[in-house]
Amino acid sequence: MSPRHGARDPDGGSEEFNESAEPTLPAPSSSDDGFGNFGVYEGYEDPPEGSSGRRRSRSGSSGDGSGDGSSSTTSGRRPRSRWQRALIIVLVSGLVLGGCAVGAFYFLSDRYLGNIDRIPDPFAAIEESDRPAPPTPEANGETPLTFLLIGSDSRDPSGEGPPSDRSDVIMLMRIAGDRQQVQFISIPRDSWVSVPGYGLNKINASYAFGGPTLLIQTVESVTNTRIDHFAAVDFAGFEQITDALGGVDVRVAETTRAGGVTFTQGINHLNGEEALVYVRQRYGLDGGDLDRVQRQQNYMRAMLSEVFRRNMLSDLGQTDDLLLALTSAISVDETLSNTDLVGMAYSLRGLAQNSLNFLTVPVAGLGREGAQSVVYIDTARASSMWAYLKEDSLATHLAEFGNDLLPETPD
Repeated sequence: MSPRHGARDPDGGSEEFNESAEPTLPAPSSSDDGFGNFGVYEGYEDPPEGSSGRRRSRSGSSGDGSGDGSSSTTSGRRPRSRWQRALIIVLVSGLVLGGCAVGAFYFLSDRYLGNIDRIPDPFAAIEESDRPAPPTPEANGETPLTFLLIGSDSRDPSGEGPPSDRSDVIMLMRIAGDRQQVQFISIPRDSWVSVPGYGLNKINASYAFGGPTLLIQTVESVTNTRIDHFAAVDFAGFEQITDALGGVDVRVAETTRAGGVTFTQGINHLNGEEALVYVRQRYGLDGGDLDRVQRQQNYMRAMLSEVFRRNMLSDLGQTDDLLLALTSAISVDETLSNTDLVGMAYSLRGLAQNSLNFLTVPVAGLGREGAQSVVYIDTARASSMWAYLKEDSLATHLAEFGNDLLPETPD
């Protein structure tokens, strides 16, 4: 902060400084504690009976200027006042705390965030005029954030692999402006939609045709929701995340079998390999792709429940293996910096488990397009969902989407 007009540091030698106008503070007593003379100041209490009441200099001479001439007044240097010393403490403390914060940031960046692969900006090639408007920020809140999450077997996060390289999981994650609510909205991979430049096709075909950029364009067109960031999870790392938690418990409605694994009715404790089979299964389930979507959400709910149950968000010792596995399995767009990630995580520190909601985009039914099994989106009901997202008010309208919410025990 700049000094007031006409006031300069007396040691700076400015003729504008009016020394007589500055209140004189008493010098410290001989009880100096050795840390910058933070002792008891004489002159703030009544002087001892029989004393002259004058303050003494550090050398012991009287405050009238008599003595050996070694007082702080005659030497040209004035003793630091209390507020000056207090300011020094605050500044030093701030530097120490700031240094700790910087050190913690670099520790996080080196040990965890440095593992995250960055995807070349997938938004750069999208015309701004073709994109939906940003959501309306909540009053006194932050701007809502929308992530497009995919799960894929591709080792190449650019999505520029062969045509068979299609995303098995497509999900929107909306972080509300108040940072107290998070909604996960799944879009079945077989959803029959218009893919820009390719016509009608399954939504996951857009990832195979044009990688993250075309998938973002397709999802924004279908949902009228602006995507802020893109993240891809490699299923190879999916197993490691599960095993880092020591497995997860999922509740199954009916006994099914897939990939050599039997999922019995009731609670099943799954390791990483079994969990991967569980979220991929579609055959043998009455709802096909829709049931698979609910299994994916059921797994995520179980995983997050385990994190909350073990208080892993506040215990770095328990979280270390999980963070290492998670950051090694995920790729994000390069516009999301490490600083952004740390800031986002900190803003969500008050998030409660019951503030996480899992939904599926409203569906009109299943059908076939040629030889393909497809999912038809209920555009009328879905439009309401997207409108609530734009207003950042979906959390208060969940009752309107009861059939689209994840049930307690999905198939």
